[in-house]
Amino acid sequence: MPTPTLPVCSRLLFSVELAPLLQALARVEPGAWQGHFNTGYYEGDWSGVALITPEDAPLPLAPGQGAPKRSTWWQGEAAWNDLLGAFRTRVRSARLLRLGPGSRIHEHCDPDLGMPGSDLRLHVPLLSPAGVEFLVDGLQVPMQPGECWFLDLSRPHRVDNPGPGERIHLVLDCQPNDWLLDAIKEGLPDTPALQLGRAGQAFAQFRRSVEGDAALARQLQGLTDVREFIRETVALGAEQGLEFSEAEVRGAMRQGKQAWSDQWRV
Repeated sequence: MPTPTLPVCSRLLFSVELAPLLQALARVEPGAWQGHFNTGYYEGDWSGVALITPEDAPLPLAPGQGAPKRSTWWQGEAAWNDLLGAFRTRVRSARLLRLGPGSRIHEHCDPDLGMPGSDLRLHVPLLSPAGVEFLVDGLQVPMQPGECWFLDLSRPHRVDNPGPGERIHLVLDCQPNDWLLDAIKEGLPDTPALQLGRAGQAFAQFRRSVEGDAALARQLQGLTDVREFIRETVALGAEQGLEFSEAEVRGAMRQGKQAWSDQWRV
């Protein structure tokens, strides 16, 4: 079915009983966790355990187009069965994904999630320390344990877990149907507004500093190489005690380019 235009995110009006899920999570064998296959996308510990995997997926945590196949290890756990059974759509992939303390997932897009009729991704946070930041388009999605969120991860996104403690989400790829699309729409009015994360706030402060400092502005305007410009911007921010990354600079450049293009559209 064609998928209508979707929001950046939506917190679904979906009740998740957290306690039995955490008990079931504690019973997952330590050796069951596998490192994520996209090794270039992260630093530290990003690992997972598959509950449901497409039958043609090359690895348990990898995507695929085949029929969903349930792994056997969790079939005796009522908590996982009850939760997955509550989704009135076809769950094609279900994974427990863990991001360890001091770990980060670099900014990237999942373009397969943005194709017409593609799967829709849901996140059910189970463990999430207060310092975790999940950023989509540079804005923090304030997901809390026991909630269920739709996220459009065809957009640029990244995750940072400074610790202490590990972040674990149950991540579902679901086929779109009327029930799921209605749930996304119905959740929008109560979805918290997204805010800049720590690095985004620091970068916004640096931009204000540049606007008020003609010499600093000229210094940056004189850089014609994009990579050099980005590196120097990050370095100058650090000199002012403002910690942000190349992702904030690249995001601002993307938004500027998009705004320039949009002004010519009728």
